[in-house]
Amino acid sequence: MAHLFEPYRLAGLDLANRLVVAPMCQYSADEGCANDWHVAHLVSMANSGAGLVVIEATGVEPLGRITHGCLGLYDDATEKALARAVAAVKRFGQAKIGIQIGHAGRKASSQRPWEGGKALSPDEAPWQTYAPSPIPFDEGWPTPAELTVSDIGRIRAAHAEAAKRALAIGMDSLEIHGAHGYLTHSFHSPISNRRTDAYGGSREGRMRFGLEVAEAVRGVWPKGKPLGMRITGRDWMEGGLEIEDAVVFARELEARGLDFVCVSSGGVIPKARIEVGPGYQVPFAAAVKAGTSLAVRAVGLIATPAQADGIIAEGKADMVAIARAVLDDPHWGWHAAGKLGAEVARPVQYARAAPKVWPGASYR
Repeated sequence: MAHLFEPYRLAGLDLANRLVVAPMCQYSADEGCANDWHVAHLVSMANSGAGLVVIEATGVEPLGRITHGCLGLYDDATEKALARAVAAVKRFGQAKIGIQIGHAGRKASSQRPWEGGKALSPDEAPWQTYAPSPIPFDEGWPTPAELTVSDIGRIRAAHAEAAKRALAIGMDSLEIHGAHGYLTHSFHSPISNRRTDAYGGSREGRMRFGLEVAEAVRGVWPKGKPLGMRITGRDWMEGGLEIEDAVVFARELEARGLDFVCVSSGGVIPKARIEVGPGYQVPFAAAVKAGTSLAVRAVGLIATPAQADGIIAEGKADMVAIARAVLDDPHWGWHAAGKLGAEVARPVQYARAAPKVWPGASYR
């Protein structure tokens, strides 16, 4: 039995299988607006064999974008542009479509990876960055402005407004970005949060921003449509977040009505020594699954069909998200299903390449 390709019901959403295309930044937007690249990319991902495709990290305000090329969902122009891409997925794709929304915090105003990935220089149109505390991300990065309580309220409301826009254009699922050193994670981690007010100090204080964002979004996102958060399983740094913090945070998210978490790690500081290896973040997902009743998604160097299927079969997670593997092979799900003895939906235009009707499929 191919556990990875079993149907799965997430909240009120029926997924064809448990394979998810993780959100992957394309750094190709025009002033926050999706364009033809996003249409082509997302339709391709929606025909990969996965049951769900999650659109890349999308800024809830212009200052919340990572780079000049990052998507946004904060005004009518960005909503209209993204609506076109979503409509294309729904017309031509086989998968459900979700989105990840968030705010880059002190990691905003940076170069695209192929431009160097550093903080924008003065001649690259940088913008002011914000964080829970005025601590630069790294040497050579600007000192972010410390968010006031009023700023926090604005950004919290911006998440809810982005969720409303996502709902209006037909998103099936929504994920809040609470990992990788971006704003919500930087509030949660003691490495980047040195506040002494209600949003800092104790674990309860540091969790407050993320939980308030979750409550604000849950207030506008309908029950039955999956709502979750990508969270951090570990900071990989002494004095940082550990797996027990992730379990506590996930329990609090569950209490506020969220349906799932995707468990990642790292990103809050470049100097962290991350022990990267096949499935290196899966133990974090397994711990959260054991400690909550939430649906849990595992991610992180999951590259082979047997590996992905084993994660589900062994009960370590309810879903598996792949990223670079599907960039390398846009039909990863087709090929994985073939190796595991399962079948996935394909566009009718590509049906003649299925193993049942094309002998060449067996030559891979």
